[in-house]
Amino acid sequence: MTSLRGTPTGANLLDLDLDELIAATDAAILDLLAEWEEPITASMYAQIRYHMGYGDPSARLGKRMRPLLGLLTYSALSSDWERAIPGAAAVELGHNFSLIHDDIEDQDEERRGRPTLWVREGLAQAINTGDALFTISRIAAHRLTDLGFSDAKVIRMMKIYDQTCLRLCEGQFIDIAASQKREMQSVEHYFEMIGRKTAALISGGVESAAMLATDDEEVITRFRTFGWALGLAFQINDDLLGIWGSEAATGKAPSDLARHKKTLPVLYAAERANAEDRATLDRLFATPDPDAARVAEGLAVLARTGAEAYTREQAARWRERALTEIRGVPAVNPIAIVRLEEIMERVISA
Repeated sequence: MTSLRGTPTGANLLDLDLDELIAATDAAILDLLAEWEEPITASMYAQIRYHMGYGDPSARLGKRMRPLLGLLTYSALSSDWERAIPGAAAVELGHNFSLIHDDIEDQDEERRGRPTLWVREGLAQAINTGDALFTISRIAAHRLTDLGFSDAKVIRMMKIYDQTCLRLCEGQFIDIAASQKREMQSVEHYFEMIGRKTAALISGGVESAAMLATDDEEVITRFRTFGWALGLAFQINDDLLGIWGSEAATGKAPSDLARHKKTLPVLYAAERANAEDRATLDRLFATPDPDAARVAEGLAVLARTGAEAYTREQAARWRERALTEIRGVPAVNPIAIVRLEEIMERVISA
């Protein structure tokens, strides 16, 4: 039986059991936290574990998609995936530092059904813990030196990582600036934002893994492009689910319209709406707590402008671009490419 986070029980190393890869990444992160934790700082590390869902049976852990993508990329090009675990841990820690800060900046009070860290511990401690996660992510990456990777490769990876983090900040800047304006941003502007905010981290993690595994620059470039296209497809699919998704499938109610989130379907509809429909969208976004009837009016505008079909087409387009990049790569372990394709099929439903 295959689960969302894994492959059939008992799969051997060649088959790349995804649960094993996830467990190895989580173990590396927990070991790193334990190494640095002291009695006087124990509460800060407890905050990190709380945010990441460690030690809480009721917590819904993330899919760990980003480290999985990196480990599978490395596995496609090299047989010793354990050596890449510090890089995978760095990517997951970096992703979580950005989530803590995003929750503060967006004033989100829940994440995966639990209070966000800033709600639970206060703004000051949450900001500091997010900063600590960022720093620990860099310490994790430096462990690659201990596993025999050359200084040149580790420095190159750190350069990719730092550039990626800057892109994340740029994307968040664009997102915050757009949310503070009454007018809708353009679809083109939105793609610039998600390229930095979502695609950059996936692309950077995949590129780093490929670079650690091979010196073939053409292959590294193909995996970088794969990660970028996958990141766009992933965010667009998330936009789709945020309006038309099934709560049973996603674990949360589709509420992006009620929450005034200016996602791709809304921006596409706004660009193509007639005056009356545009006024309907403006009223929806001007209403602090819109009721079901007002949200339904907005959904009708999206239906009339073909926003759902457009969004599905875009998600499918970028998913296919991602698949094209990795198919045909001369892989040491072709099973890793199969696993990458399976992840894309699971997380992108368009």
